[in-house]
Amino acid sequence: MSFLNARKQSSALAAAVCIAVQTCAAGAALDYPPARRESQTDVYHGVKVPDPYRWMEDIDSPETRSWVAAESDLSRNFLDSIAGRASMTQRLRDIWNFERWSPPDRHGNFWFYTHNDGLQNQSVVFVMNGDEMSDAAGVAQGRVLLDPNTLSADGTIALRETAISADGRLFAYALSEAGSDWQTWRIRDVESGKDLPDTLKWSKAGGGSWRHDGSGFYYTAYDPPKEGAALKATNEFEKLYFHRLGTPQSDDALVYTRSDDPGWFVDGKVTDDGHFLIIQAELGDDERNTVLVQDLNEPNAPVVPVIPVPTATYDVIGSIGNELIIRTDDHAPRHRIIAVDLKAPAPTHWRTVVGEGPDTIETATLVGNQILVHRLKDAHSAVRRYATDGKLLGDIDLPGLGTLTGLDGHADDTQTFYGYSGFGMPPSVYRVDLASGKVGSWRSPTLQGFVPTDYETQQVFYKSKDGTRVPMFITARKGTKLDGTNPTILYGYGGFNVSLTPSFSPVIAAWIQMGGVYAVANLRGGGEYGRTWHEAGMKTHKQNVFDDFISAAEYLTAAHWTNPQRLAIRGGSNGGLLIGAVEEQRPDIAAAAIAQVGVMDMLRFRQFTVGKGWESDYGSVDKQEEFRALLAYSPYYNVKTGVPYPATLIMTGDHDDRVFPAHSFKFAAAMQHADPHGQPILLRVETRAGHGAGMPTAKLIDEVVDMYAFIFKAFGISQ
Repeated sequence: MSFLNARKQSSALAAAVCIAVQTCAAGAALDYPPARRESQTDVYHGVKVPDPYRWMEDIDSPETRSWVAAESDLSRNFLDSIAGRASMTQRLRDIWNFERWSPPDRHGNFWFYTHNDGLQNQSVVFVMNGDEMSDAAGVAQGRVLLDPNTLSADGTIALRETAISADGRLFAYALSEAGSDWQTWRIRDVESGKDLPDTLKWSKAGGGSWRHDGSGFYYTAYDPPKEGAALKATNEFEKLYFHRLGTPQSDDALVYTRSDDPGWFVDGKVTDDGHFLIIQAELGDDERNTVLVQDLNEPNAPVVPVIPVPTATYDVIGSIGNELIIRTDDHAPRHRIIAVDLKAPAPTHWRTVVGEGPDTIETATLVGNQILVHRLKDAHSAVRRYATDGKLLGDIDLPGLGTLTGLDGHADDTQTFYGYSGFGMPPSVYRVDLASGKVGSWRSPTLQGFVPTDYETQQVFYKSKDGTRVPMFITARKGTKLDGTNPTILYGYGGFNVSLTPSFSPVIAAWIQMGGVYAVANLRGGGEYGRTWHEAGMKTHKQNVFDDFISAAEYLTAAHWTNPQRLAIRGGSNGGLLIGAVEEQRPDIAAAAIAQVGVMDMLRFRQFTVGKGWESDYGSVDKQEEFRALLAYSPYYNVKTGVPYPATLIMTGDHDDRVFPAHSFKFAAAMQHADPHGQPILLRVETRAGHGAGMPTAKLIDEVVDMYAFIFKAFGISQ
C-alpha cells in the first residue's frame, strides 16, 4: 500500500578450500569455530522440537560475541584468499560509477529530487525552483538541501523518509544509523538550509505527512524500547502522532492506535487538498487494511471509520471533493480503482472508476486531474492515463521491458516525472506532459565500462511441480551459447505480495559482464498476478514457492543455460528463507547458495522486532496446521547430518533489527555441525549494517565482491 509503507559444489573447490585459511592437506575441510549445543527443547501441539542454539539469541553475550568473531575471522580469511578480488572490485566500481536521479516532486514553487554522482555512499537531496524546472533542456542542477554523506565518516547514516510541506518551505526528514530501521526525524527550513530544534525519535519504517497550514506533521512511532534492547525487542502498538512545530516530542498528540492487538501497523496521510487525514491500518504485514478519516477542516473532529473491516486491500490514492479514490482488490484479485463517497461510504454505493483487467494494477496516482494506472503485464510495467470519470485518455510510452517508478504529483500539476530501467537498461528519468501524454527525457546517465546494447533480457515461462505457469527473466550477453556451461545466478523472493520486476543494478550488470547469466523467477507468494498469486504462496501453501524455485533451476539446466555445477541460488530476507529451504530440499540443484539476512527459524520469528507481523504471510505456531507447515520447511530445523550441502554463504548485519541476526547465527551453526567436512559453509556478518536499506556504496561493493568471489570459487572458475 502506498500509505503504509528481494546442490553440489565442483570438485575444483574441494581441492583448494584451505588456501590461506589454515595449513592442511588438499581437500581437507574448514575448521569451524566450536558452537555449544544445549538441550533446549520446546513442545508445540505435542511435537518436541530441539533448539540447541537458543543461547545465540542473546547476541550480546560474551559467548555469542566470541563465536561470531571467530566465524567472521574464518570467513574473512577464506574470502580474502580467493584470487581475482581486486579486478572484481575495480569492475564493480567502474559500473557503479554512473549518475542517478529520482523523479522530481513539486511542492509549492519548489521541486525536490535526489542525485548520486556515482560512488557517493548516500544520495544527496536537491531542490530547485519552478523556473529552473521549466527549463526544457533540463540542464539546471538545483542546490543541495541535504547531503547525508557529511553526517558520518563511513557513510552509515542514511536518509530513510521525507515529508515536505505543501508550500515546499519545510522539509522533514528521517535518518537511520548503521543499518537500523529505527529513524530520527528532523526538520529543515528549505530557504535557509538550517535545521529547526525539533527532534523526534523511535519511528520505524514509517513516513510523514504535513498539515497544509504548515503547523506540523503526522508521523508514526513506537514506545521507546528498554535500554539495550533496541535491536531485539518486539515492536508493538504502533502509534500515529501529530507533531506541532516548536514543541517537544513528549507533547505530541496521539491521533490513532489499535489496542486490541500489538501487531497493528498504522499510517496517516493528508489529502492533496488538505481537507482530510486518511488513516490506514493493517494487522501485521497483511495487505488487507482498514480506512479511517478525520476532517481537518473541523476542530477536534473525530476519527471516523470508512472501511472498518480489513477484508481486502484499500489503497487510498487521493480525494476529489468528498470522494476517496481507492485502489482495491475487493472483488477484483488483480485490483480495480473505485470511488467512495464519504457521505455514503457503504459498499453498495461504491463506484468503479477503472475496472479490473488481465494485468495487475500495481500502483495508481492522482495527478493533474488524471488517474495514472501502473499495471504489471507479466511482471513488467505498462501505464495508462484515465480521466477521473474513468474515460481512457491513452498510454504512456515506456522504453522497453522494465520497471517504472514515480508519476507522483498534485491535482494542479501539468507535468509529472517517472524513472525507468531494466536489467540491462540504466535508470533514466522522463517528463510527461499531462495534457498530451507526450514523454521527453529529463535525465539519463552515461555508463563506464558497460554497454547496455551488448546485453539482452528475455522472458520465459516454465511449469512448476503442480503445472502452474511461472514467468522468469533471463539476462545475458547477446549471443550467449546454450551449451550448459554458463555461470548462472538464480534469484527469487516469493512472499509478502512483493513483485520482482526488471530494473538495473550494477550488481547484475557486473555479473553478466563477467560472462554470467542472471535469472529472476517470479514465484508464487509475490504480487505479480494479484491476490490469488500471493495467497498461493502463503502459510500452508508456502511449499509452492520452493517448488516454483526448484523448477526454475531445473528449467535453466534443461534449456542448457547452465548445469548444477555452474548454478548459484541467491535470495535475501524472505528470499534468504527461500534459499535455506531449497538447498535443504534439493542440495543437488546448485553448486552455491547465498542466503542474505534470511528468516531461518520459522517457529520463533515472532519473538523479535517486527516479526509478529509476518504471521500474516507465514502463519502462526499457535495453529496446528500452520505449525506443521512451518516446521516442515524451516531451514534451521531441517538441517540433516550427512547431507552434502552446496557451498553456502550466510550473510547478515550486526544491526539488523528487522530480521534478527540470530536467525543466521543459528542456521550457520546447525549447518556447520551437520556438514563439517563438506563444502564451505561461511557466516559473513557486516558491521554497522542492518537489513540492507541505507547501506553505503562502499560496503555494498565489498559485499558483492565477497559474494561473487565465493560463487566463482564454488564453480571452480578463476577471475
